[in-house]
Amino acid sequence: MKIAHVITRLIVGGAQENTIYTVEGLIKKGYKVDLISGPTKGPEGSLEKKIIEKKYPLIIIKELVREINPFYDIIAFFKLFFIFRKNKYDVVHTHSAKAGIIGRIAAKFANRKCLVIHTIHGLPFHPYQSKILNFLYIFLEKIAYYFTDHFICVGEIMREKSLQAGIGRKEDYTVIYSGFEIKPYIECAEKREILREKYCIGKDEKLIGMIGRLFYLKGQNYLLEAFKEISSIHPEAKLVFVGDGILREELENYAKKYKIYNKVIFTGLVPPEKIPEYVSIIDIVVHTSLREGLPKAVAQGLAGGKPVVSFDIDGAKEIVIDGKTGFIVPPKDIEKLKEKILFLLENPYIAEKMGKEGQKLIKKLFPVEKMVDEIEKIYIKFLYNGKRKRLYYC
Repeated sequence: MKIAHVITRLIVGGAQENTIYTVEGLIKKGYKVDLISGPTKGPEGSLEKKIIEKKYPLIIIKELVREINPFYDIIAFFKLFFIFRKNKYDVVHTHSAKAGIIGRIAAKFANRKCLVIHTIHGLPFHPYQSKILNFLYIFLEKIAYYFTDHFICVGEIMREKSLQAGIGRKEDYTVIYSGFEIKPYIECAEKREILREKYCIGKDEKLIGMIGRLFYLKGQNYLLEAFKEISSIHPEAKLVFVGDGILREELENYAKKYKIYNKVIFTGLVPPEKIPEYVSIIDIVVHTSLREGLPKAVAQGLAGGKPVVSFDIDGAKEIVIDGKTGFIVPPKDIEKLKEKILFLLENPYIAEKMGKEGQKLIKKLFPVEKMVDEIEKIYIKFLYNGKRKRLYYC
């Protein structure tokens, strides 16, 4: 079986790590797999080096960019078309919005018999964009649907929202959670005190942490605003932002303005393999993003045995079971966010119990081997069992 995985860019992010784990797992199973991506730019960091070091086949299409650019998009389409035509893949599996739309259409035009799968890590349309852009993305996804044999969603909520938008039928979707290596998160717990000393965190200090790009709609500003009041009630509390991005200076200036900068740690860019270390030194993981699929950072926090307080967005509540593995609060509700963080700070026994429950859940749902096995089953089912839906574009 020849397989191509296509993604818009290989930044440090959940969708990208999911794709690389899938490619790696399929190669270990003996399949011939190519990874196709656009160029990786920006402060988020790149995973290209990891791919090159492991010598996985990588094809870069420089015109496959995240921004809408009709000129580049047309060139990217034809480059993908000729790559698919030349290599005669049995499966083309796309990820992310741009690569997903262009890649699926190019794959079917290149070879009608090719199995086209698309993974929805997070929907391109959401309530925080303009109505015109929202309509455009839904319209494009409806067109791309007719070039798609099956969808994989990393959470139930993506299937629900896609169906609500009128994209396909329920049987067109399968939910497969975005697996990752869980063992490092468990093992790093033993190094907690050593690592906390390394980052100058006192034994009696409580560390609240958020993992993710410092980017629009990620919501670090809501956590910072809540922490401003939390720190006055609990002077022993500190806050860490694990990651980097274009909003770092703005967040730093806010912390300086309200005189909490000495209690806020900005780690800068952290390689994916180091994330378990940072989870180990955190006491409470917070996720205030306004738009996500099923948040990888939330799963990582739970894997490390930490309770999580998260905004009620997309798939967060599938793993943050309110009152059991953490707390779910309404988006942008700073008062409720503050209340739940304070509760966990003041009830360490309950916080520890929630973290353990979360870790059990992640061990069950998120092993990377389970994810790869389930994806392989989808390929086999649709390739060899005659389950593929008919396409009507020609």
